Amino acid sequence: MPLPPIPLQRLDGTTCSTGALQGRVVLVVNVASRCGFTPQYTGLEALYRQFGPQGFEILGFPCDQFGHQEPGDAEEIARFCAIDYPVSFPLMAKCEVNGARAHPFYRWLKQQKPGLLGSEAIKWNFTKFLIDREGRVVGRFAPQTKPEDLAQAIKALL
Repeated sequence: MPLPPIPLQRLDGTTCSTGALQGRVVLVVNVASRCGFTPQYTGLEALYRQFGPQGFEILGFPCDQFGHQEPGDAEEIARFCAIDYPVSFPLMAKCEVNGARAHPFYRWLKQQKPGLLGSEAIKWNFTKFLIDREGRVVGRFAPQTKPEDLAQAIKALL
């Protein structure tokens, strides 16, 4: 099922929609600033700089559902990402990825590409979903999957 139009909010409070992603290859990641996987911000930024000009997008969704590893508000998250891990890809508003209050975009992603044994639940920070230019979720990757390990899959979709 292609990507439906779902409203999104950026970390700075501005709004957009998944419709703006049409025709792009997209990597969606639930991020956190106090996680053992936080250094993956560096690899994500490298992918964005390498493939962004070719139609690649990354959306980072801060989430505090795993070990209280993203406790800050939007201003704190933005400051952290500007100083500790400068990124130029879009950071979205902090959201939940599991449970009754899960963001509709994450509900859709998990339905399209369940995890191991068909589980839809996100298990931890830095779970990654790869969407092709037609808006289909073509991959779901565990937090341990390093961004650089996705380079070939991204390149193939571009």
